[in-house]
Amino acid sequence: MGFKNLKFDEGSVFLVTGGAGFVGSNLCEAILDLGYEVRCLDDLSTGKQENVDFLMGRSGYTFIKGDIKDLDTCMKACEGVDYVLNQAAWGSVPRSIEMPLFYEENNIRGTLNMMEAARQQGVKKFVYASSSSVYGDHPVLPKVEGQEGNLLSPYALTKRTNEEYGKLYKKLYGLDTYGMRYFNVFGRRQDPDGAYAAVIPKFIRQLLRGETPTINGDGKQSRDFTYIDNVIEANLKACLAPSEAAGEAYNIAYGGREYLIDIYYNLCEALEIKREPNFGPDRAGDIKHSNADISKARKLLGYDPDYSFEKGIRLAIAWYKENLCEK
Repeated sequence: MGFKNLKFDEGSVFLVTGGAGFVGSNLCEAILDLGYEVRCLDDLSTGKQENVDFLMGRSGYTFIKGDIKDLDTCMKACEGVDYVLNQAAWGSVPRSIEMPLFYEENNIRGTLNMMEAARQQGVKKFVYASSSSVYGDHPVLPKVEGQEGNLLSPYALTKRTNEEYGKLYKKLYGLDTYGMRYFNVFGRRQDPDGAYAAVIPKFIRQLLRGETPTINGDGKQSRDFTYIDNVIEANLKACLAPSEAAGEAYNIAYGGREYLIDIYYNLCEALEIKREPNFGPDRAGDIKHSNADISKARKLLGYDPDYSFEKGIRLAIAWYKENLCEK
């Protein structure tokens, strides 16, 4: 269960791209805590230096400021690396609709550069962030790998393309690739700022500041919110997965389903705040309902998530209260 007892070969070296971001910084911390070397590659375009400042000076930690759109940077970062955890990407469905060319360059070419560098440098495993957005308008719940609909945004297209390259790099070059289809990850160090901020930290910060959050749509959309430690487990177990499981994409979630309006009132209750939300228009490109079947990841990766939404949200709220109240 979990990831804290996982064992890798002594002296194993990990590269985490996007390592100063939300997911990436948590991966870096977990790998160091397990006793292995980690290189954090980030251009700080969306990641934040403050997310990894506390890791500076720790034995085995190296920070590389660089851009995955530059192949030479990727090649150098992969030298002597055993495992690549590729988290570097630009998120946000609405922003991708505004900036499709930028997303193509960052999320498709950048990830392809990393796969190619990993191949040339003899990396053992290449684990990369995909997204539940690849399911598009397919209506059936829960979401099952292989049953995808029409894509609804450039962001979703970039992630689907990453998965196709992952299949090809396994088939053509023998690189073991594993796609992590994240479902609404939340937890410590998730950015609450900006127009495209994730809903849970954004609501918490607004409530703590005395502001009234706005819910896009009617609040009856549902999501499979997934605590960060489940995602760490999935990435690390993919690094230990058999080669036969490579070239595939996997749902990474808890397998639950929470309605946005319920989450809002749960947050209010936990923070001891009574305040009705505002309601705004639906966000373009958003999926109405999302819920994952995680049986494939259980079977082939040994993924067995410890953190339900209820368990994770308690930990997240405690972290946000401690870290956001004074900001």
